[in-house]
Amino acid sequence: MRPLPLKPGPALLKVVLALVLVFLAPIAISAGLYLAQARGDWRLADRSSAGLLPPARQPGAVVRIFSARTVSWRGIFATHSWIVIKEAQAAAYRRFDYTAWGQPIWIDRFVPDGRWFGSTPETVFAADGAEAELMIPQIRAVIADYRYARPGDYTVWPGPNSNTFVAAVMAAVPEMRASLPATAIGKDFPYDGQWFGATPSGTGLRLNLGGYLGLTLGWIEGVELNILGAVAGLDLRRPALKLPGLGRLGF
Repeated sequence: MRPLPLKPGPALLKVVLALVLVFLAPIAISAGLYLAQARGDWRLADRSSAGLLPPARQPGAVVRIFSARTVSWRGIFATHSWIVIKEAQAAAYRRFDYTAWGQPIWIDRFVPDGRWFGSTPETVFAADGAEAELMIPQIRAVIADYRYARPGDYTVWPGPNSNTFVAAVMAAVPEMRASLPATAIGKDFPYDGQWFGATPSGTGLRLNLGGYLGLTLGWIEGVELNILGAVAGLDLRRPALKLPGLGRLGF
């Protein structure tokens, strides 16, 4: 007697349908929005200041983390993140990016709050004055000792990339109590080599299978499911949805 062919049950079909809706539908919408926008040559795109920083002549210390849509069609899926600091009494800002070009860690290669090849950045984290001053030595230390600082270490997907770099800095300064956007593909790559441990904010736990698959539970990060780098979840602290391609949708 031949065994009957196995058929997926209703529960499994519902799970598959839910994953398709949660992961693929938002990316399709993001692609539609991208195609609807008139775009020229990305190499000629605006990289001027977005006006997100106070004048550098002000005496207080400053720490910022910015994130903006990546170059060309990759912006459908992902954002690029970077770090900006200024010590008290310093005359200029310092910007730190992690890129695929030459030495991965670039310093002051771009305008501190500049548009990323036409995309206006959002402020992920901001600190000023004494609070920022306490963070800056920690930020400089983790940048100086970053484990993926050699030429060739940069990997677009699943990481380490620019978002992995910024996530490592945020983990070293848990006082930031902030989280990179869901579109920051690479933020879940194990920057410390550990596949299980605390979230960057220190307010929860995450399981991470090399950046390809993961689950995050934390007060700051919320609930996040990572499938092949795409992240969907819920922001618990400030109620909102986190969707691949679209990012945060909420208050």
